[in-house]
Amino acid sequence: MIHPLISKRRSPVLFSGRSISREDLIDIFEAARWAPSSNNQQPWRYIIATRETPDEHSGLLSCLSEGNILWAKFAPVLGISIAESISTYKNRKNRFARHDVGLSMAFLIIQAMSSGIYTHVMGGFDPELAIESLSIPERFEPVAMFALGYPAENVMEFPRDLIDREKKERSRKNISEILYYGKWQRSYNI
Repeated sequence: MIHPLISKRRSPVLFSGRSISREDLIDIFEAARWAPSSNNQQPWRYIIATRETPDEHSGLLSCLSEGNILWAKFAPVLGISIAESISTYKNRKNRFARHDVGLSMAFLIIQAMSSGIYTHVMGGFDPELAIESLSIPERFEPVAMFALGYPAENVMEFPRDLIDREKKERSRKNISEILYYGKWQRSYNI
């Protein structure tokens, strides 16, 4: 049986107005820091902003696509994951950087879940705008944006289309579609 922190994980579009404490945020990013990485390069970086600092929160929000702005504006914390794409090991392209950032995000998500905080990761954003407006240096590339927050208690205060999206049932591919044995598309008898 998989752990409930994994099975209960979802990507909400409705967040409560409740702020995330500084202590919880530090714990979340401390967990992200402990993810494994190729050659222990730890190529992940994060920029976050809370709604308590509207200018910074708006700066991150402005990098998102219109569809994501509609709901992400309610999230108490917005962030972006960034990969150090040039290896500090041999000063060449680190082909594992984005993979390692994904591992770090997974640790972040599980730690957040352990505190009742949900994460919604987004690919719908403008990487070039993020680089420019967030002053991301050349060796680094934006990977994904994300929202952190507690699920909304009173969903009726949100627009109907967001309520419908929130209530949509989660689905996953069958394990036989993602797990092979020995070579491509050779079934692993489960």
